[in-house]
Amino acid sequence: MLNENQYQKDIKWLFSRIPNYQLVGQNAYKPGLENIKKLCDFFGNPQENLKLIHIGGTNGKGSTSNMTASILQESGYKTGLYTSPHLVDFRERIKIKGENCDIEFVYNFIQKLKNLPQDILPSFFEFTTIMAFQYFKEKKVDFAIIEVGLGGRLDSTNIIRPILTAITNVDLDHQNLLGNTISEIAFEKAGIIKENIPIISGSENNEVLKILTKKAAEKNADFIDATKLNNNYKSDLTGNYQQKNIKVVLGIINELRKKNIEIPEIALKNGLLNVQKNTGFLGRWTIFSEYPKTILDTAHNFAGLSLVFNQLKSLNKKLHLILGFVQDKDLSHIFNLIPENSVCYFIKPNVERGRNPEEYEKDLKKNKIDYRLFQNLSEAYSFALQNIKKDEILYIGGSNFVVGEFLEKNLQK
Repeated sequence: MLNENQYQKDIKWLFSRIPNYQLVGQNAYKPGLENIKKLCDFFGNPQENLKLIHIGGTNGKGSTSNMTASILQESGYKTGLYTSPHLVDFRERIKIKGENCDIEFVYNFIQKLKNLPQDILPSFFEFTTIMAFQYFKEKKVDFAIIEVGLGGRLDSTNIIRPILTAITNVDLDHQNLLGNTISEIAFEKAGIIKENIPIISGSENNEVLKILTKKAAEKNADFIDATKLNNNYKSDLTGNYQQKNIKVVLGIINELRKKNIEIPEIALKNGLLNVQKNTGFLGRWTIFSEYPKTILDTAHNFAGLSLVFNQLKSLNKKLHLILGFVQDKDLSHIFNLIPENSVCYFIKPNVERGRNPEEYEKDLKKNKIDYRLFQNLSEAYSFALQNIKKDEILYIGGSNFVVGEFLEKNLQK
């Protein structure tokens, strides 16, 4: 039986051996499908034996993936879920029926990495992608939901031929890698649209819709505009932005039903109401505690933070915001979003990509933000708890890494 120390030792080796985009940024990004094709060939192309649902988009793809998985689980299907990044444990990336990937499987698969042919030099994401495919094949899942990592056209997951494809939305993010305009980014996202495979879109942007519908026509793929669907459903994911994601989920469920895949109405309702219970999904408007009311959210770009900050404003309470950002984010417009009557505590996320708040302190002063800088998350959280009043709100976010670090330190307390 593998012990925890062996597992942790090999996970550390994995992170140190292979560059990880989430941790180090652009230097770890390997666009293109050549490596993943070699990897899949080496492992016998496990993805070809799976019924896959491919979900991309700028924001909301993780929520949409988890909601869809929850509904399929409620319908009685053994459902695999591959998402990224993880918040606390690497194994969160690969789940079946809400359970993290087996420690033994991860450990054994890492050993195979050590013995790959020299002409295969995978990125971290390429290796975790083939790991997910192999795990889902070995466990004989009924369906596997695959979340796109970055972009779409050149993303490692784009080697698959799914039964359905969805693009939640397209907005500005990762411009240094995907393009500086909405059109350029939409072109990359549209790259997951496949020949004769239905595509469900949640975009409300006309420019984006033109690009997606054109690509769908070129691929003879049915185009479903999920924004036109009626949504009378509720979810335990209570961020206001989830209403848009639910429409994409409904589009996915409608198309699955057209394929004679049985999804009872009660399973749809219960699946949406029990996402966190069924899949272990955290970090999207997660209420961590009621006293003080503490909200966690991984929104990290302008589009996502604008929705989150608007919902915070609607609470009409004094806000305490613990925020940390990574290097490749344009913060100039994000600071304009911060609600008035907020006090902000800025930190550096505890990863190599983390941005030191002293670098943008001039912008904080220029925007007349009430702020303090802290050395780390623990100091900021402790200070906030000492200074927040009973009826005020504490929000923690700005980066996946800030939320992940907070959960790692406080989830078991």
